[in-house]
Amino acid sequence: MFGLALAAPPGPMNAVIAEESVVRGWTAGARAGLGAMSADALFFVLAALGLVAFVEQFPTVRAVMVGAGGVLMLYFAYGAAREIGTTFREAADTDDDSAGFTKAFVLALTNPYQILFWLTIGVGLLETGTVDVLAHTPYLGASLSNLLIVETGSPALILGFFGGIALWVTGFPAALVAAEQRVDSFAPAVAAVSAVVLGGFGAVFVWDAVRALAL
Repeated sequence: MFGLALAAPPGPMNAVIAEESVVRGWTAGARAGLGAMSADALFFVLAALGLVAFVEQFPTVRAVMVGAGGVLMLYFAYGAAREIGTTFREAADTDDDSAGFTKAFVLALTNPYQILFWLTIGVGLLETGTVDVLAHTPYLGASLSNLLIVETGSPALILGFFGGIALWVTGFPAALVAAEQRVDSFAPAVAAVSAVVLGGFGAVFVWDAVRALAL
């Protein structure tokens, strides 16, 4: 449930997964999801080594990472807009599947939401204690607090956390592909929404970075 709570809400990462799924098929979508998951795994290792907490001491570094993420999102939004009107049956190219993994991995490394998560609750996963799982759901956390409390510091929690993410990044693309196969207009709609979501988040993150660096 923890992994699903983190992975499922709409946002820039799911926009990339959705675009890859409906344009190039389930394999590309799942690869993109695994790219994002790999970034979480890397953050987990860095948290275990204490490097994530170290980065928190340098606001300028965080601001640069956020700005880079915003620029990448704007670039990927442009790519998604170009693919409006294309279905994966028309444009499938297995040689491009790995590009989705790289795109999501790099974007996840500079995604402010993932950075913030690993600077706060992600570090806490390694320490004995408790965590309010749903309170850390992106965008909805405040309204879901105190509904699910779990103990931290256990291998079962870590395995379950990444298991939930894996379930989402493989199941979500499958659902999108199934829908696209039934509704011809579904793929262009997803590409359009992906472009809007990525562009919106990208603009916000670039602005936040500019303000942080200007202070």
